[in-house]
Amino acid sequence: MAVFRPFKAVRPTKNFAAKVAALPYDVMSSEEAKEMVSGNPYSFLHVDKAEIDLPDGTDLYSEQVYKKARENLDKLINDGICREDETPCVYIYRQTMNGRSQTGLVGCASIDDYIENRIKKHELTRADKEEDRVRHVDYCDANTGPIFLCYRENDTVSAAVEGWKASHEPVYDFMSDGGVGNTVWVVDCRETIKQITEAFADVSSLYIADGHHRCASAVRVGKKRRAENPDYTGGEEFNFFLAVVFPQKELEIMDYNRLVKDLNNLSEDEFKAKVGEKFNVSEAPTGVPFKPSEKHTFGMLLGGKWHKLSAIDGTFDKNDPVERLDVSILQNNIISPILGINDPRTDERIDFVGGIRGLDELERRVDGGMALAFSMYPTTLDDLFDIADAGKTMPPKSTWFEPKLLSGLFIHRLS
Repeated sequence: MAVFRPFKAVRPTKNFAAKVAALPYDVMSSEEAKEMVSGNPYSFLHVDKAEIDLPDGTDLYSEQVYKKARENLDKLINDGICREDETPCVYIYRQTMNGRSQTGLVGCASIDDYIENRIKKHELTRADKEEDRVRHVDYCDANTGPIFLCYRENDTVSAAVEGWKASHEPVYDFMSDGGVGNTVWVVDCRETIKQITEAFADVSSLYIADGHHRCASAVRVGKKRRAENPDYTGGEEFNFFLAVVFPQKELEIMDYNRLVKDLNNLSEDEFKAKVGEKFNVSEAPTGVPFKPSEKHTFGMLLGGKWHKLSAIDGTFDKNDPVERLDVSILQNNIISPILGINDPRTDERIDFVGGIRGLDELERRVDGGMALAFSMYPTTLDDLFDIADAGKTMPPKSTWFEPKLLSGLFIHRLS
């Protein structure tokens, strides 16, 4: 049974919501963040990437940065830009991009659900990235960025959300960069909150869609606070972390495409011959990039032409949720054995392009010197659930979610 509970969000006043809300800290460099906040002292990037307010060359992991983050957060509150709600609420958060909407609930999830694997993972985390967010959360005494969770549909939750949206006005409704609509409703009715939170008792598992490092860090801070407060009851805010939870039907995973710099000393004909041992290869119609329309098919841009690849039976284990992923099929049959790229996390010969940028970006990059590109069929939410349920991890760069959840609209204080 998953825990989902209300909290008293610290959030922007209506007039400042669009100015405070910012993309998550990990999708940009410090230089890009500094440019993005130019002329906007209210951007939450001043909290999430506080090094932008310190001298150039400041160590990103120095105590200075975390102290500055806390200072900037306190300033937003003290200046009245952000205020804490008087009672615990849950919040409905809808994002709209390119005509498609996704609606989730903002509240708090339990660190015990993470520890006991009711909140399931599908990625590995890096210790250095975890440590950075542990210190950031600890110094700020708050979860400043929401964890992106998903779950299998629950009719009671969905009905409550739709009913509230239909009968109440939103508190925020604004466009952010990239033409993304952001709309928020505050659910402050105790009866409705009780209906929603009790319905989550019927949700057996929550799944991390995005934010594995933020989630692991939030849990580590909670455990640290428990050690510092041995008489804790379990009800303290540090036992919970900020999350946005989406039912499966609301989400869409986009393709995550591949580019390779060279053919590993093979000619184009030699390379195609080796690929043909594991895939049926045919030339795609000319004039448009080839976008796969079903699993286990791939587009390959080589020598100025698009080809369709279809995996031959026996080239992957259909019963293994990781091995049957298209990203695994490509890695295990072409990228590693033919191109010699065994660790795509670290090998500089491979690059990745999120589907939000379109297949034209693959053509542009190949025209610019990359040797070949692969267009992918998107990983599905069922794939993600199956892998997480099996306790396994996805290969790197398997999922791409859009739009990104904004930071700064909801802040969860730990004490």
